[in-house]
Amino acid sequence: MSVVSCLRPALLALMFLGLAGCATVPSEDRHPDDPWESYNRAVFEINQDFDESLLRPAAVQYQRLPQPVQTGVGNFFSNLNDFTVLFNNLLQGNLENAASDTGRIMFNSTFGLFGLIDVASPMGLDKNNEDFGQTLGAWGVARGPYLQLPFLGPSTARDAPARLVDGYTSPLYHTNLRDDHTGWWIGLIALDVVDMRAGLIPTERMLAQLSDDPYIAMRQGYLQRRDFLVRGGRPDGEADAMLDELDELEAMEAMEAEESER
Repeated sequence: MSVVSCLRPALLALMFLGLAGCATVPSEDRHPDDPWESYNRAVFEINQDFDESLLRPAAVQYQRLPQPVQTGVGNFFSNLNDFTVLFNNLLQGNLENAASDTGRIMFNSTFGLFGLIDVASPMGLDKNNEDFGQTLGAWGVARGPYLQLPFLGPSTARDAPARLVDGYTSPLYHTNLRDDHTGWWIGLIALDVVDMRAGLIPTERMLAQLSDDPYIAMRQGYLQRRDFLVRGGRPDGEADAMLDELDELEAMEAMEAEESER
């Protein structure tokens, strides 16, 4: 993701701030983590329309590809993401994880054919999950209010600008494709987005059961997951209850799937 593409949603967000005043949420009804709810809901509706009209249909079609193809695509972009993960583990002083990230990059980029095959995980080099928003959180920066970004979805006042740093640390930003073969570069970015969206399809029904309001369900799920990641995977009591509920819903879906196949 280039710096320009990261800045564009921020500029659009400023444009939409004027729309937020058209429908205000009474102060007594505002969630303490969501003081900009009027604006966020307006952007959420735009994002939902974009997702339903373009992104989700593309992800559904993508899922029709042979599973080995989908796995290879996911592995390829996961390998590129390991560079960002390595950068943030170094910033956080997580040297053990940084060494694991380095090993993953070396083995997957060579023996794994540029990351298409994940040969590192079976070797015990598990995938880590770090980004600059988590790094800022580890440094003590508060997450700030919840924020919906146009076309990028849920974020926070801390995590939104941190995406610029993550975009810059991605090898896709520095590749010659960006300048010499722009069409191919844009295609790779689009494929990455569609692959990520396809991975979220199984969670849609579970989120729908967390709340009757899709906006609230997304806000709750996103904020609790971000807090979980910043704490290094140590859930608090509320997050634990939510994770247990998600596990139960996932188990129910698996049982229903088995019954439908019989």
